[in-house]
Amino acid sequence: MNCPLCALPPARVVWEDARCGVIQVDDDAHPGFCRVVWREHVAEMTDLLPADRRHLMEVVMATEAALRTLLRPDKINLASFGNMVPHLHWHVIPRYRDDRHFPESVWGAPQRPGVAHPAAEPVALARAIDDALNQGAHP
Repeated sequence: MNCPLCALPPARVVWEDARCGVIQVDDDAHPGFCRVVWREHVAEMTDLLPADRRHLMEVVMATEAALRTLLRPDKINLASFGNMVPHLHWHVIPRYRDDRHFPESVWGAPQRPGVAHPAAEPVALARAIDDALNQGAHP
């Protein structure tokens, strides 16, 4: 099997534990874009045990909370597709009213050139994810 998510790219990993990891996506149009990737190669949420589902969603919510705290976006988009890569992962995407695609999805047609927003510094993002996990993922 040749799955691009089975081996997380070490240079992009900002937070991880034994079950999942958070990677920053290299996307200049949407800085701060993260993926929360389940380590085991499974395709669907229902492939996980209930405790693992809860853990994964806690990490997704902690990542959202961390990005909200650090970047103050207008909106956060959460998505889990797996159509192209059937390995369980969640997209956590900070959105701004003046970003290239808003109000469309980041995969939709561009609406404007877009304004550059800062990305989260990896160490600060890791700390903010830890803080959110310790506080129950509330910003």
